[in-house]
Amino acid sequence: MDISVLPLAAGQMKAKVADESQLGFGRIFTDRMLLVEWTAEQGWHNARIKPYEPFVLDPSAQVFHYAQEIFEGLKAYKWADGRVALFRPEKNARRFNLSADRLCMPELPEELFVEGIKQLVGLEQDWIPTAAGTSLYIRPAMIGVQPVLGVNPSDHYYFFVILSPVGAYYAAGFKPVSIMVEDHYVRAVPGGTGEAKTGGNYASSLKAGLEAKKKGFDQVLWLDGREQRYIEEVGAMNMFFVYGNRIVTSALNGSILSGVTRDSVLALGKKLGCTVEETKIDVNELMADIKAGKVTEAFGSGTAAVITPVGKLYYKGETVQLGGGGVGELTQKLYDTLTGIQTGALPDEFGWVTFVK
Repeated sequence: MDISVLPLAAGQMKAKVADESQLGFGRIFTDRMLLVEWTAEQGWHNARIKPYEPFVLDPSAQVFHYAQEIFEGLKAYKWADGRVALFRPEKNARRFNLSADRLCMPELPEELFVEGIKQLVGLEQDWIPTAAGTSLYIRPAMIGVQPVLGVNPSDHYYFFVILSPVGAYYAAGFKPVSIMVEDHYVRAVPGGTGEAKTGGNYASSLKAGLEAKKKGFDQVLWLDGREQRYIEEVGAMNMFFVYGNRIVTSALNGSILSGVTRDSVLALGKKLGCTVEETKIDVNELMADIKAGKVTEAFGSGTAAVITPVGKLYYKGETVQLGGGGVGELTQKLYDTLTGIQTGALPDEFGWVTFVK
């Protein structure tokens, strides 16, 4: 599908942030966006890159009432040689369509997803920050916009992509976080929407996250929704535990998001000579293993932070420390290697990088 490019008027061009240490996350957006429409009659059509501006939607649009909404998150990096790189965008395209299927939304051609992002980023590449740890965050999303109060799949959708230059996630240094295991609220159950990247999953997680922060913890570690016994996700990340030379993470079970970084960690762990295991992780057995010194490190993985080291875990009134409370050796190695591949500092032996012309 051809993508047209609409011109920017002089008043639609924004000033870029001069001090990249002040970027933060997701608060500044570039001049342009990608928009493609789908209708039951025409399918996908009218693909265009246009000035970034608000949508005008009817108050009865289905996204507002029945939450037909999905999204993705990935990043673009400007390498030292001037090339612009994306990290595994085809994986995001596939997961996007899995989310779409779960929410009865139309499948988007993977080529349109990837090529649309490449064209948009190519036009906006001057917005990509270059200070250490910075990147251009890419947010593809789809919403149902049919104006009708009926509990049915929409017959009209917008697929759009917006871009945001973001600062270094670890501006104050790569430090471990403290995590509270949530034993009251649940994030998702098998058969629900846990494996889809949809806004409702995140909205339902906010209350537990706020309560954890009030108690002095950085993140919430979710347990399964049936028995509240098995480890699932942490915040908006997948969770890993290191037993010496063995990396263990929860098996995908229908309620856990299949993270692109998660998949990358598993592949990289094998490359580094580790044994990787996807299995059920009993929280009580895990706590016992940590106290016994069997678990040497723990970390989360996700697009925003890449790798987040975990220093403390709290469950049912008891706090245990991991790896002496510092950043584990393997955790650091995984972070350095993944970010090195993403930014061009290390060779890409996996074929994960896609360049933007």
